[in-house]
Amino acid sequence: MTSLVIRALDASDASLVDTLPDPLGTGRTLAHVTYRPEWQRVALRDGVVVARGSWWGGPDDTTPRNINRLDIADGEEEAGVELLRTAPYRVAYQLILPRDWREDPVARAAAEARLRIAKAAGMSVLVERYQYRWTPDCGLPERPGRLVFRPEPDDAVIFDVLRRVHSATLDAHALRDIARGGLDLAAQEELDFFRWCPSPRAWWQLAYTPGGELVGLHIPAHTPSGPCIGFIGVVPEQRGHGYAYDLLAECTHLLAAEGAEFIAGATDRTNIPMARHFARAGHPVSDERTILVYEEESAAAES
Repeated sequence: MTSLVIRALDASDASLVDTLPDPLGTGRTLAHVTYRPEWQRVALRDGVVVARGSWWGGPDDTTPRNINRLDIADGEEEAGVELLRTAPYRVAYQLILPRDWREDPVARAAAEARLRIAKAAGMSVLVERYQYRWTPDCGLPERPGRLVFRPEPDDAVIFDVLRRVHSATLDAHALRDIARGGLDLAAQEELDFFRWCPSPRAWWQLAYTPGGELVGLHIPAHTPSGPCIGFIGVVPEQRGHGYAYDLLAECTHLLAAEGAEFIAGATDRTNIPMARHFARAGHPVSDERTILVYEEESAAAES
């Protein structure tokens, strides 16, 4: 077998990423996403593309935030491994999967091949997630009317609420951040993401009971890929009342009022209560996502 040539693309040959089959339909899922040519890499054998990867980031990012497309030709798993191993970016892999991938033999085989590639390149599974996509056809969820929502302009107050929310969290990303640097790091990572989003700061709201007790916060957001449920969080002492649904409903209403033609959302598959709130609020599951990270990061989080 001839040796591989692995390289990044440029504007003149960016179409090379479209020369491989897409058995998971990732291209359709990400049809609204724009990639920079230089953040796309291919592995060629005798001038033919046998593996491809697409890394994604925001328009002002200097490095990508994740890789969310990885495809290989038949019998070329090792080319996919080398594509990842030699990439200059040590970022998470967001493996996007159809809802029914476990029951579809073709999709399951493709998913398992990509998992093998990522693991051989030094990555491990952090979490499996449900991805949601609300559209106006889904209808607006009922507002229970139990809470009072107020904008909060002070980032220090938001930071403190995030720390309280994450002090008893089910979220795998937050748990990894807590293991790496405590509650302060977990809260700061969330705050940095909200600031990165090109959506108005005025959208951030705290929620209170009519008596003035803090319940939590919701962050409607708009990433470069579109509007999304940025964050839903209830402080520990207010849990058990289903308030996360109230926050999600309010978040949906705010984004819809801003003209959102769709609203993305996500939660860990293990977070069954939040998955139930998404279902009740009329947010259907659009696909599933398995998040893999480099093992040295996981080891650092556990040490």
